[in-house]
Amino acid sequence: MSLPPDAVARLRLIRTDSIGPVTYRQLVARFGTAQAALDALPDLARRGNRTLAIFPEEAAQAELAAAAKLGAHLLFIGTPDYPALLAHSETAPPVLYARGDTGLLERPAVAIVGARNASAAGVRFARQLAMDLGAGEQVIVSGLARGIDAAAHAAALDSGTIAVVAGGVDVAYPPDHADLMGRIADQGLIIAEQPPGTEPQARHFPRRNRIIAGLAAGTIVVEGAAKSGSLITARLAAELGREVMAVPGSPLDPRAGGCNQLIREGATLVRDAGDVLEALTSLSGDPRLPAGGGVAEPPPPALTTPETARTTLLALLSPTPVPMDDLVRQSALPAAQVASVLLDLELEGALVRHAGARVALG
Repeated sequence: MSLPPDAVARLRLIRTDSIGPVTYRQLVARFGTAQAALDALPDLARRGNRTLAIFPEEAAQAELAAAAKLGAHLLFIGTPDYPALLAHSETAPPVLYARGDTGLLERPAVAIVGARNASAAGVRFARQLAMDLGAGEQVIVSGLARGIDAAAHAAALDSGTIAVVAGGVDVAYPPDHADLMGRIADQGLIIAEQPPGTEPQARHFPRRNRIIAGLAAGTIVVEGAAKSGSLITARLAAELGREVMAVPGSPLDPRAGGCNQLIREGATLVRDAGDVLEALTSLSGDPRLPAGGGVAEPPPPALTTPETARTTLLALLSPTPVPMDDLVRQSALPAAQVASVLLDLELEGALVRHAGARVALG
C-alpha cells in the first residue's frame, strides 16, 4: 500500500485551520488537486480580510514519518485504499490511519456498540453475537470502549475485527485496554482519524462514532441508555441509510432504555445473529447510496453570475442553521454553485457549518 504522490499536500490541506471534511472535499473538487487548493487559500481568505494558518510542509513530513515508524498506513479519501462505504458519508474523514490488516476493509462489516457499564448478560450476548456473525463472514467494528465494545472485539479476533479509536493508532484508551489493542493490531485492524500520539479528547468521540457507523452496513446496539454514545452511533447509521438494529431489554434496566427506544422507532429487533444477517441481506441495492428508483433527474438550473448567486444566498442565510438542500431549493441555483458560494463564505469567515449539512452566518 503506497502513498499518493501528493500525500504531503493532501495532509497539509487537511490539517489547515478551518478546513473540515466537507470543505476539504469541496476545495479539491473545485481546484482539482490538494496543492492547487493550498495555493488558492491565501487569496480566498484575503477576500474576507482574514488569514489562514496553512499547515507547514515540515510538520506534514514529520506526521508521515511518525506513521511509518509505527507501521501505520494513511488512507486518503479519493484513493482506492479508502473504505468504500465510509467514502459516501458527507463527513468522512479526508485521511485515516490504519494499523494492522487493511484487507478487513474490503469485507462485509457490521458494528456492535453498547454500554461501558454493561451487564454480565449484555457482555455475554455481545460476545456470542460477535462470534456468530464472524462465523457468518462479517467483520465486527466497534470502538474499543469498556463493556460491550471490548466483548465484541475479543470474540471476533480470530474472524476479523476493526477497532475505531478516538485518539492516535498508538494510544490505548482506556489504558487498561492496551493489551486488547495490541492484539487487534496484530490480528485485526486499528483505525484512527487523529494523528499518531494524540490523546483522546471529549470532542473526538462523536467523530469516532461517525466512522464506526460509516464503515459498517449496519449497527447493532446491545445495551445503551437513552442518551448514550451508542445511540448517537445508531442515529448516524440511520442518517447514512444503513441498517439500525437493537437488542431489547427489561424496561426496569436503564441500560436497555436506548435499545427499546430504537426498536419503538423502527430499528430491527435482534435476538441472535440470524436476525442480523437476515436484516443485512434484505437491504435493497447498495447500502452506501440511496435508491434511485429509475426516476429521471430533472435538468439542472442554469448558472447565474457569481455576484448574483452570492447576493441571493446571503439574503437567505441567517444566524439560524438551515439545511443546504433548502438553500438550493429556495434560491433555484444549481447545487454546485450553491456549494461554491458557501465555500467562499466559509473561507472568508462569514459562514459556519453545523451537523446535518446545515449552515449559518458566522
